[in-house]
Amino acid sequence: MACTDDDNHWVTELENALLEECSATDIYCICKGKALPDNLRSEVWQICLDVRDKGNQLDHFNEVYDLPNQTILREDCTNFVSKLGNDEEDKLSVISDLESILTFYCKSRNIPYVRNNGWIELLLPILTLKVPRSTTYNLFEAIRDTYIPQSCHTDGNAFHILRLLLLYHDPELCSFLDTKRITPEKYCLSWFQSLFAATCNLEVVINMWDYYFQQSDPFFIFFLSLIMVINARDQIISMKNESREKIITSLSNMPCGLEADDVSDFCTLAQYYALKTPISFRNDLMQNIYNGRGENSVLVSQALCLPVSVHELVENSAHETTNVDAVRFFLVDCRPIEHYNAGHLPTAFHLDCNLMLQEPNAFATAVQGLLSAQRQALAHNSSAGGEHLCFLGSGRNEEDQYTHMVVASFLQKHTQYVSLLTGGYIAIHNYFSDNIDEFLQDHNPKYCIVCAPHYTLKSSQNTAKSGQSSDLFGKISAAMKSKSAEVTGKLIDYIVNPNSSPTQERHVSSTDKIGKRYRDVAPVFSIDDDHDNVAPVEQIDDEQPELVQIDKIIKNPEVIDHFPCQEVKLNGFMYKSQLIVTQTELIVLREVPNIKGAAEVIVKRPLSAIVKITARKRSPGTHYL
Repeated sequence: MACTDDDNHWVTELENALLEECSATDIYCICKGKALPDNLRSEVWQICLDVRDKGNQLDHFNEVYDLPNQTILREDCTNFVSKLGNDEEDKLSVISDLESILTFYCKSRNIPYVRNNGWIELLLPILTLKVPRSTTYNLFEAIRDTYIPQSCHTDGNAFHILRLLLLYHDPELCSFLDTKRITPEKYCLSWFQSLFAATCNLEVVINMWDYYFQQSDPFFIFFLSLIMVINARDQIISMKNESREKIITSLSNMPCGLEADDVSDFCTLAQYYALKTPISFRNDLMQNIYNGRGENSVLVSQALCLPVSVHELVENSAHETTNVDAVRFFLVDCRPIEHYNAGHLPTAFHLDCNLMLQEPNAFATAVQGLLSAQRQALAHNSSAGGEHLCFLGSGRNEEDQYTHMVVASFLQKHTQYVSLLTGGYIAIHNYFSDNIDEFLQDHNPKYCIVCAPHYTLKSSQNTAKSGQSSDLFGKISAAMKSKSAEVTGKLIDYIVNPNSSPTQERHVSSTDKIGKRYRDVAPVFSIDDDHDNVAPVEQIDDEQPELVQIDKIIKNPEVIDHFPCQEVKLNGFMYKSQLIVTQTELIVLREVPNIKGAAEVIVKRPLSAIVKITARKRSPGTHYL
């Protein structure tokens, strides 16, 4: 189809901009992510990747080809170029350029060459630009350094991030893949390593990179990968009876079906999902996965769900937006009632996590009230309303172990857009600092978990001076304030907290024994669907966990069978584990991330002490140990 003058107007504008000192932002404003003209692509990519004035780095190459894996590198270059269909004379030149570029890159970074690392595939779209070898190297280096996650290895953070995004946007699909033990590194390693160049056809890759580099957003690869998986959800779930290997192969090859005409819609959809994701998640992790820093490695790999920062939550609540696609939070405060009454954000909906253990029926009613309140808030366009559920705990493990159980119950029901506020109430309290009473509703320093220790100390010092009369008036004032809040509250407040009386509520301690002890028998260990509302049993050994080799344990003749699984701790963290069944014992091994094949013995129970083990009806693949 022929282009009109109006269609070509942006091309003329781009040509004029390139004659001046334009930036990547200027280019995006002109091109709006469109595929670039062939004659302008090289210059645009150099500007977007900030290498236009980089110079010839290969001048520092001594032309000595002596890497430990130099033979493998040369073979890979030769085999790759042989598939391109170039003339014989061109082939030798291309092979020479590839080997020089990759050899110098390894030497300059002091890293080894490893087969199937995506580097050669990454170079192919750059070679189509037909630019000098030095420019090819500069573009390759910039893409490697800026756009390829540094944690692209087994159990790397990049793959945990993609799983959390999938859990946030499509929890049912994520649960299906988790049940099949198909983690993202099994199918998207080559996507990340080569920015899809290893799986998509060349025209698709070039058009995708046009959009990608104009965005100047390295994190965009996660949303492109997310869309690739979500678009295939029906096909994936329909393969529930197929083998794990077949599903992995099908997933890995998904990008092969993408056509050049689909790229614009594909990238636009990825941008939409990026807009529908809390931004603090990516901001907090950007340094971690692209600059090689490891501060958040534990947070990412063991997170129960998507984390959200206090800054984003507060700013989100404070500012109105007309963009219906933007993230809007519905804040769910899961702290005990006495903590909520001592200070909370005015937009928070209270869902007492203690109800889940003490009164399951009341908890179920409260959840229905929560969902109803959310729908009403959305219908009335309330500032407190939003599709995205952000759960808030106290910030202390003593209470948050139950908050995490509440969050897990929503995830089990495949609730979309579930997140958890990092640091909980303590983080909110610290965020507002000196202006706490201005921003928190009903803040009472006497009972606030942050203020109480300081308040008690101050009160004890002033008791002799103030006398008992002021204390009496204080109690009357507190009672009146509490009664006022009760009278002005809506019916939904009663639904959420049917037993809000202090005499009926009691904070559940980690030392409590849940359930009745059998008479005249040793403590038992049970996994049972009838105990859905009972806190999971934790291993409580004072000794240092025993370190063992998994293979050695599995090969023990007494082992009947073993099962890969995940241990879910009360603090919401998850650990890769192995469940071992011997002729006499049930053993749980928690894998040690930094020691291949090693694990810690977390649980060891005699089979005679186990009452029964049954799958949960709502989540067949999940057990609490």
